[in-house]
Amino acid sequence: MLRFDPAFDTPTGMPYGTVNLRYGVPPGETPVTCTAGVGTFLVEFGTLSRLTGDPVFENTAIQALQALWDVRSDIGLVGNHIDVTTGRWTAIDSGIGAGVDSYFEYLVKGYILLGRPELMDMFQEYNKTINTYLKYDDWYMWANMKKGQVTMPVFQSLEAYWPGLQSLVGDVDSAMKSLHNYHQVWRQYGATPEFYNIPGSKAQEKREGYPLRPELVESAMYLYRATRDPFLLQLGRDVVEAINHITRTDCGYASIKDVRTHQLDNRMESFFLAETTKYLYLLFDPDNFIHNDGGHGDYVDTVNGRCVLDAGGYVFNTEAHPVDPAALYCCSTFKQDQEELQKLHTTLDFGSLLEDLEDFSHEKGKKEGILSFPTTGLDSSMDPTLDETDPRQWLQFDKWKKDKMTRSWNVEEKQHPAIFTCPAQPFYSRFSILGEMFVEK
Repeated sequence: MLRFDPAFDTPTGMPYGTVNLRYGVPPGETPVTCTAGVGTFLVEFGTLSRLTGDPVFENTAIQALQALWDVRSDIGLVGNHIDVTTGRWTAIDSGIGAGVDSYFEYLVKGYILLGRPELMDMFQEYNKTINTYLKYDDWYMWANMKKGQVTMPVFQSLEAYWPGLQSLVGDVDSAMKSLHNYHQVWRQYGATPEFYNIPGSKAQEKREGYPLRPELVESAMYLYRATRDPFLLQLGRDVVEAINHITRTDCGYASIKDVRTHQLDNRMESFFLAETTKYLYLLFDPDNFIHNDGGHGDYVDTVNGRCVLDAGGYVFNTEAHPVDPAALYCCSTFKQDQEELQKLHTTLDFGSLLEDLEDFSHEKGKKEGILSFPTTGLDSSMDPTLDETDPRQWLQFDKWKKDKMTRSWNVEEKQHPAIFTCPAQPFYSRFSILGEMFVEK
């Protein structure tokens, strides 16, 4: 984290957009960055903290998210660019797309992955405001963050992630309605242009390209897992056929420069392979291990207990890299247990406690005439004979049982080392599966 620290060393806790890992923030670096650039660290940084036991990563990402929440407008909207040194908004158009998108995404996924309810509270508040000021007939437009008036009646191709995000919080009906709108745009051009003018039903001038973005099929994949609606497979088929027919070249798949003419650009973005093809594959592969609904998993026996891995519920970061929350839960829980035990060990004098208990038992036995029984010469598999009608003997019997259990544990056969050394995650503590939210109770 030390190499990232200079980026977050601002009065607001929001990071600069660029940091040199050797020299720090470059001289002359602009303090203005997009909202998504501030709010898209938690999945990765939270994962690092849970696996390493060092909270600094997660806390740093949470601080940046909280800083954005604190400077939202009076009506509850955020802009799309901000000065990280002052917390002043420099671009006040508010939407769910470019420059903002993964901020909302990481509020939901941060809650699911890390179990932080305050993040879902933030998202739900944003969602209410978005539905009030940005949503029109199942489209989402752009509006002034302070007053709420529409400033850009456009659909951006980046916004097609939103139905998938809605499915993760259980709002499947709204998600399907918006996805039908986006699919109609795809069928109109064989792609979704970067900007689509909603009132004019046409691609926006100078924003008519399609760089093979994944967001539409990402949402289709999530919603198909939630609904099994065959319409979503048809959507996926339309995407596959259009990409193969329009963009395939001798050495790859080219971005579309103009969706109206299907003129190609001489480039293929890395996210096409990392995300678009991955989500398409998962849409058409119902038995993929990623889709495990918790019905089975892999047990990993460790020196500290049993871990359950690959039981499903993977959380994708914004670049479609899956994180297994069972591994995070397993390791973070073990580290928390270790910290609690260490704290207890340093604050309590167990030797003195045992001596006091023995003295108390001895004195109490003298006064009340507790019958003693022999604890030597007994077979390790046998319990001493007790007079069950005399409950006063149980105090000494408990101590004998503890001694016996300690001896048994010390001679227990060693377990083989494993990848993780953490206890298992109970199934009921898992997050969102098939569009339903599961909360630990």
